Amino acid sequence: MFASVMINTNAKELNRVFDYIVPKEIEGSISIGARVFVPFGKGKNLTEGYVLEIKKESEFAKTDREKMKEIAKIEDSILNDTNIELARLMAEKYFCNVSDCIKLMLPPGNTSKDLTKRIKDKTAKFVYLALDKNATLKEIENNIKSQKQKKLLEFLCENDGIEAADLEAITEVSKSIMKTLEKNGYIKFKEEKIERNPLVHKNINRDKKLQLNEEQKSAYDQIEFVLENGEFAEFLLHGVTGSGKTEIYLQLIEKVIEMGKRAMVLVPEISLTPQIIDRFLARFGNCIAVLHSKLSDGERFDEWNKIRENKAKIIIGARSAIFAPVDNLGILIIDEAHDPSYKSDMTPRYHAKELARYMAKKNNFPLVLGSATPDVVDYYRAENFDVQLIELSKRANNAQLPDVKIVDMRKELAVGNKSMFSFELKEEIEKNLKDHKQTILFINRRGYSTFVMCRDCGHTMKCRNCNIALTYHSYENKLKCHYCGYEEAIPKICPECGSNKIKYFGSGTQKVENEIQKLFPNATTIRMDIDTVTKKNSHELILNKFKEKNIDILIGTQMIAKGHHFPNVTLVGIVAADGSLNIGDYRAEERTYQTVTQVSGRAGREKDKGRVIIQTYNPDNYSIICSQKQNYKKFYEGEIQLRRSLNYPPFCDIILLRVHSKNEEKVRAISQKIYKELLEKNNKNLLIYRPVPSPIDKIQNIYRWRIVIKCKLNRSSLNTIKDVVKNFYQSKNKDVSIIVDSNPNNML
Repeated sequence: MFASVMINTNAKELNRVFDYIVPKEIEGSISIGARVFVPFGKGKNLTEGYVLEIKKESEFAKTDREKMKEIAKIEDSILNDTNIELARLMAEKYFCNVSDCIKLMLPPGNTSKDLTKRIKDKTAKFVYLALDKNATLKEIENNIKSQKQKKLLEFLCENDGIEAADLEAITEVSKSIMKTLEKNGYIKFKEEKIERNPLVHKNINRDKKLQLNEEQKSAYDQIEFVLENGEFAEFLLHGVTGSGKTEIYLQLIEKVIEMGKRAMVLVPEISLTPQIIDRFLARFGNCIAVLHSKLSDGERFDEWNKIRENKAKIIIGARSAIFAPVDNLGILIIDEAHDPSYKSDMTPRYHAKELARYMAKKNNFPLVLGSATPDVVDYYRAENFDVQLIELSKRANNAQLPDVKIVDMRKELAVGNKSMFSFELKEEIEKNLKDHKQTILFINRRGYSTFVMCRDCGHTMKCRNCNIALTYHSYENKLKCHYCGYEEAIPKICPECGSNKIKYFGSGTQKVENEIQKLFPNATTIRMDIDTVTKKNSHELILNKFKEKNIDILIGTQMIAKGHHFPNVTLVGIVAADGSLNIGDYRAEERTYQTVTQVSGRAGREKDKGRVIIQTYNPDNYSIICSQKQNYKKFYEGEIQLRRSLNYPPFCDIILLRVHSKNEEKVRAISQKIYKELLEKNNKNLLIYRPVPSPIDKIQNIYRWRIVIKCKLNRSSLNTIKDVVKNFYQSKNKDVSIIVDSNPNNML
């Protein structure tokens, strides 16, 4: 018997299977998907791999059997045929190794090649009565003299099978007394598995399903019809902010569970997870498993096993939850489906939406994409009937959309207002404070100032590792790089010209908080950005504190932009709506519309009318004007026309080929060489742009060039690019790496 083994390696030239002899003693235990250890190459240590095929014959055995090696050890069997098929498809589509994809499907904390570092089941000692309850009570009455022994046994008679540490704490009885009782045959200890439950701290009252309004009921009925027929269909649920999309999800999932199937819900941000989990716990109780990066490795491992053992009917998580070991899925829902975080920026550079579509088609169940601000590509697919479009035009609880006003900050400057807050925003904040209503202030930059510059010579303080301006963080009084983490003290004099005229430019969340505290010293504030959510559950604590303690003002970045429901928030101030207009990306207008609309949607979600102030230096920009009225259709019509004329997605796919090295000259030379080879191999199916330095041309002392390719992703275009990349690796260019990213999140 022989096994085709995929070696666990990043080396592109080893992205293929190697045949090994299966020893007789493990023939009965080996299976497709097994993790094995094999001798490989000239190395003395065993190498980890995965069995992708088992066969009776091998072509190599016919000619070089004496050179073939045996599998040394079989570790476990986690993968199945479905996993392997998906891994192969991903490797083909996302320009990576099959082993890179397989690792995403392994239990959390179990990808380390060092077996001692892998996560295992957590166990603890539990205490049980050695006799039955009646016999124990007789022993207490007739033979037990010690009051402490009596206390412990009486407690166990009512609470048999309790963790030893808890028993010791509750009864205040020492370990030595427990050992005496064990020795005398009254109690016994048993080592048992305990679950690391990330939801154990939640205590949420159950609720009942709500009455759907006419639009919601129509949406539900359309999707339910597909559910009951066991068919595949993709739906784009486009509903204004507050239109009740989550209630539709809940009722669809209830239907799925009644049918004996399971459901998966993907959410984009960890900061969104607490509220949606609370809604699901209130409706369905503890049949939920949660997967996201803020859980400990142990918690994720136990949640993964809970899913594999079919103990969870509903799986909620960020994009990596798409690889959870779930079978019998009845529906897959992607909430805030427009969000860029569904696309991975690390190898493999997959998109969760594409994998969800593949899974839904293969297994015949509906895929639901929900958003108030759909991705332009998704909406175009809906217009062309690849996706069924369902629209919700009203808020679910009859609440009105907020009144939105655009403030031209150029006019504020003209009348002498140099503050980051317009006169109108200040007045509205003051009014909210008097009315005991809450306010959200949004700015999509963290830190205090976005850059520090010398006013005499114009020198900007930059990271020594990255070609990027350092950001001033006032609380630590340091300059920090948001790309590599480098930090340094604030210079007192300019390192370029020696001037002491150092000035801070731009604003971030820290500066907004500082200015609010100066303007409204009696107001309570709380800040939510990547600097304040570093600890476990800190995002949930901040959101709960804002809601439950009725804190006056929440200041934050995109973490507060979508999905949250705060009943007492009636005012939203968007401090700098222009932040995403100049990001050097063809989606700049789309991202601006989405962000401004989503943030605006946090205001007035209950009875009180909401107000939104959008501060901008570009009041005539069409994405900002459309977001004022939440007029997605108008925005889409302008954006799709522009993309058609410039041949941007959805009218093409974009491949970004990045070349990286510590040697600047090598990056330039290799980029030119790859460009030339692409031109030679091109069958007129690729539009190839000349190589240029990336907009941020150095990060962590690595120089970065890029080649942009426009094409339609198909077998021919994929093969052309793969051939060029394969030649690059075969030529063994030392100290140079290539990253190929299809339809990347950012072009930087």
